[in-house]
Amino acid sequence: MTEAPTAKPWISAIEAYVPGRAKAAAGVKLVKLSSNENPLGASPLAIEAMRAAVGSANRYPDGSSHVLREAIAAQHGIEADRIVCGTGSDEILQCIALAYAGPGDEVLYVRHGFMVYPIAAERAGATPVAAPDTDYTADVDALLAAVTERTKIVYLANPNNPTGTLIAQSEVERLHAGLPPHVLLVIDSAYAEYVEEPGYDDGTALARVHANVVMARTFSKIYGLAAERVGWAYGAPGVIDMVDRIRGPFNVTSAGQAGAVAALADQDWVAKCRAENTRNRAALVEAIEALGNKGLRAVPSAANFVLVTFPESGPCTAEAANAWLTERGFLTRWLPGQGLGHALRISIGSDDETQAVIAALRTFLS
Repeated sequence: MTEAPTAKPWISAIEAYVPGRAKAAAGVKLVKLSSNENPLGASPLAIEAMRAAVGSANRYPDGSSHVLREAIAAQHGIEADRIVCGTGSDEILQCIALAYAGPGDEVLYVRHGFMVYPIAAERAGATPVAAPDTDYTADVDALLAAVTERTKIVYLANPNNPTGTLIAQSEVERLHAGLPPHVLLVIDSAYAEYVEEPGYDDGTALARVHANVVMARTFSKIYGLAAERVGWAYGAPGVIDMVDRIRGPFNVTSAGQAGAVAALADQDWVAKCRAENTRNRAALVEAIEALGNKGLRAVPSAANFVLVTFPESGPCTAEAANAWLTERGFLTRWLPGQGLGHALRISIGSDDETQAVIAALRTFLS
């Protein structure tokens, strides 16, 4: 047998992204709370727009997502020519690493941060560096202390995934002010629409005036278009141009573009989804807090999920809870590979799903 091709060593070292589980055992009713999806689904207007777009499936989509970029710009009061669209925000996050980091460089992110950040760094041949956090929350001082002459990118999710925690706008600004001009700050605002804290900014304010800031958003969460893979970023023209050069051609489907444009036009649906999420998140947090005597804690969340910590030993660990819930069709997210083996991330579901998982947790603990 001839010698097989050899991949780049930094590619071989990547641990592939593992999505939340999506299937229950045969005969078991599925309650999927593992992927932070919108339980109400997409706007009816978006669904109708996507159905209509399928009729032109033989034609390539608009390669520049022109109509979608204009709609995003109108909704957010920003410039369309400083927007780039991607196959989910994941593609954009990956392209940024490919454009700005490589072998010998470092890419900084927060411990207990989104799994895509170290993957993006390693894909580019750079070294991912995790800065310590404080109580599952980004620590600006720790991030700045971890910056070296090799640092090229800092990824910051705000709210953070998988912890749900949020840092104040003043802290985001302090982080940026402390970075050297050549370091690119990437503000990942995938869960921005769920935030209700006053003074919150998704990163637009910094990205509008600084050449080393880019903000990424997605239609996968509150807009309910996870299957269509539509994301976008806003930033300095130079950064947007670099991403535009290496993103995939025709990277956003015609149905995805049509659905996203229609979804933007239905802000009443967004408000309904936000209100439902806030109510059910509060119900889940209240139930977890009532189980504090069992060793459970709900980490404060501004997103559409709650990170629940469990005792690290004994019969009621997160691992045991994960196995018990899975057997009964409740799929949550157990992340031992991210240093969260003592916790479960539970997405906010519908009214029935939220009450069902609360009852299941109570039964498990009893």
